Amino acid sequence: MSERATREETVNVVWSGNWVAERLGVALEGGDELGDLLGLALRRNPKRAHLLVSNVLGKHVPQLPSVVHGAGYELGERVRALLGPQEARRAVVLGYAETATGLGHAVADGLRDAPYLHSTRRPVAGVAPAGGFEESHSHATSHLLLPEDRDLLAGGGPASTLVLVDDEFSTGNTVLNTVRALHALHPRERYVIVALVDMRSPADRDRLTAFAAEIGARVDLVTRAAGTVALPDGVLERGQALVAEQEARTPASAPPSVPVPAHVTRVALDWPAGVPDGGRHGFTPDHRAALEAALPAMAERIATALDAGAPDRGDDHGQGADGDRDRIPAAEPDRDRSPARGQGQGRVGDQDQDQDQGQGQDQDQGRVRAPRRVLVLGFEELMYAPLRLGTALEELLGARAEVRYSTTTRSPVLAVDDLGYAIRTRLVFPAHDDPADGPGDRYAYNVAGAGFDAVVAVVDSTADTPALHAPDGLLARLAEHTGQVLLAVVPSYTPTPVQEPAVLPEPLRGPDFSSYAPDEVGWLLQDLSDTELEAPTEEREEAIQSGGAHYAESLPVEYQPSPAYQALFTAALETSAARIARAVGTVTETVLAERGPRPVLVSLARAGTPVGVLMRRWARHRHGLDLPHYAISIVRGRGIDATALRWLAAHHDPADVVFVDGWTGKGAITRELAAAVEAFEASGNPAGFDPEIAVLADPGGCVRTYGTREDFLIPSACLNSTVSGLISRTVLRADLVGPDDFHGGKFYRELAASDVSNHFLDTVAARFDDVAAEVDDATKELLAADRAPTWEGWAAVERISEEYGIHDVNLVKPGVGETTRVLLRRVPWKILARRGAGPDLEHIRLLAEQRGVPVEEVDDLPYSCVGLIHPRFTRGATGADGRAVAGGSPVADGGEAVREA
Repeated sequence: MSERATREETVNVVWSGNWVAERLGVALEGGDELGDLLGLALRRNPKRAHLLVSNVLGKHVPQLPSVVHGAGYELGERVRALLGPQEARRAVVLGYAETATGLGHAVADGLRDAPYLHSTRRPVAGVAPAGGFEESHSHATSHLLLPEDRDLLAGGGPASTLVLVDDEFSTGNTVLNTVRALHALHPRERYVIVALVDMRSPADRDRLTAFAAEIGARVDLVTRAAGTVALPDGVLERGQALVAEQEARTPASAPPSVPVPAHVTRVALDWPAGVPDGGRHGFTPDHRAALEAALPAMAERIATALDAGAPDRGDDHGQGADGDRDRIPAAEPDRDRSPARGQGQGRVGDQDQDQDQGQGQDQDQGRVRAPRRVLVLGFEELMYAPLRLGTALEELLGARAEVRYSTTTRSPVLAVDDLGYAIRTRLVFPAHDDPADGPGDRYAYNVAGAGFDAVVAVVDSTADTPALHAPDGLLARLAEHTGQVLLAVVPSYTPTPVQEPAVLPEPLRGPDFSSYAPDEVGWLLQDLSDTELEAPTEEREEAIQSGGAHYAESLPVEYQPSPAYQALFTAALETSAARIARAVGTVTETVLAERGPRPVLVSLARAGTPVGVLMRRWARHRHGLDLPHYAISIVRGRGIDATALRWLAAHHDPADVVFVDGWTGKGAITRELAAAVEAFEASGNPAGFDPEIAVLADPGGCVRTYGTREDFLIPSACLNSTVSGLISRTVLRADLVGPDDFHGGKFYRELAASDVSNHFLDTVAARFDDVAAEVDDATKELLAADRAPTWEGWAAVERISEEYGIHDVNLVKPGVGETTRVLLRRVPWKILARRGAGPDLEHIRLLAEQRGVPVEEVDDLPYSCVGLIHPRFTRGATGADGRAVAGGSPVADGGEAVREA
């Protein structure tokens, strides 16, 4: 470590949370170090207006590189001491994109021998996702896991430790989602959660403790500081109003009429061959050793370029210029050494500027040969490479220059030019890496007006695009505020692309597989009819919720309806046939109008398959079209069958493919399909698939192509295989499904006597002529309407999950169809029914009575009903007769508690 790296980190300055604290009453409660580590800012967010801004993360606040790397490295050393050297070598470190990618890498450095991987929002060609997880507030899968080595996440087996690293631990939801998803893939006995600060409430802490006991794993926490955020009543509304007020005071400014020329000097780093640019695809101890050896020479090249291009000290080009499109005043570097106001006695990293002003000068020429204040600026997820270049440059230059480090970000935050506010200025510029979610603004905070003599922008080669060099791009915006801009490009690591299989399997058809006619549907599945896959419902639920199994690895025992239930199905079919026919016709006509005259229907097995057959029948009956129709498997948490997509691309134009499903609930499969298609194409597979789903009913407001948005009884949801061609739910298990195989399914030939699949189709199709005029009117109305998804259902599910203490949206199943599945396949806890719901819920009430499940009538429900899966299921949650036991058993016996380290 250099002398600079051992300096005291804190000084007495105004706390960078005072501005927010004084106006909103927000307070940090905990140790004295919280005020040093964190400031406060505001952002436009419907759930939380305030933002905790770290002073040692190197994201929003420029900081000494040694301080940033040291903060993570120290946490890694503590984890190593907790685990012991032997177990530390077997651990795998996982960081969160984008904010904690560099922190997680520094933690891995502190463990010394552990490989590192970070999640990413950038799909990469040649790498299929090994998993993924969601942030609970997001409408799309937020994090992809793209290791080049598919065994990286498995580590050393169940006994190995997974170390999860985030910058702050606020509610614990993201960590719970991650552990739940990864534990299903690779169960292990121990997890370590690492964060700079732990700001969870007591209830959130208890929730993690209970979850650890449920899965029977030990969970340790390692943090630098802990506390809570005190929020007064109404703070969200007042925060939103304050943001709107501040934004109104800072009207947007037009771009300069004459753009500032970006005098950019490229620095050839000579990045070491074979070393990845970061942890997106994995970073091993061998990579770390190669990078460490190369860092001094790369820092020397940057220093040489800084010396060569340093302007006269008298030329203060850009210093203090306005750096924000919103005309937010620029802030000078904080030199105020007055006593701190309010809580917290300092801000980390702003050292006294007491170096000799003559250091680094050429006395003969009177010119500064090394800029006195240098910023190394990283790029979104690319945090570690610029951080280590910054530490090496800091070590090399010593007292000749003050080196700071921060990175650009996707996150919009309000900037306020006040000493007591964490985000003083912001630069706004367009995204320059062709992001998968489309163009948008990006930001660099506390750079404008900070007095930097030079900025070294570090990007990966994927982001070295014309947009980066454009007149309104990042480099030009930096040139407005500094006399020297350097560009260092780290080569984007390209993993070995996935090889396509030489031979693709062929679809299965009836009567050999399914009771449908061979031209009705081709099943892109493999036949597992002779494999024993069924397990009792309670046993499956325990395995699924404990993390020991994924729901797609086994099958429930097929429900055989009682005579009363069978009679109810028959009556419901007769009552609703015309309504179903009308919805079938409407969605089919909408597809034909918007997707061309000969779409390829691809239903999501198995609930979508009867709908796909009916849509095919409608197109043939009304228009004489013989549309191709296939059934494909998609598995929540695992994605779509990539082999089946490759088969479709080999036999049809992907642009013609229309995905079909029965109904939407909260939209989980809608989101799963969008993420899966994106990842499929990013992995080098054929492109052109449109992930939009056409559904019969969209009560959740999740899609734009639908027959109706009513939540009514679709009789095909009342039964399982006996209304779906006698085909099981799809199966995905590693020992049965290879990388070039279709997912699996079973044909229950032995249930032929109970099969009503074709009876259902024939009954609905017989009403096509009766509803033709209504379909024409409904289609015209829909095509002219705004059909944008509202995601109303997702919001309701999140609310119900919290109100009923479930804290897992996957256990809340909204709508008649999903509630029926809960009662047939899962361990139900209770049913919520909209007050006054009529005949559509008769079969729900019958099933609930048979299983002893309470039905609770509620108001303000956007669905007819919602099924709640037992949130703390063990075998104690049901009695010997299979009926629910009130209260259930909250957690499994045994398991380790959460431990604080």
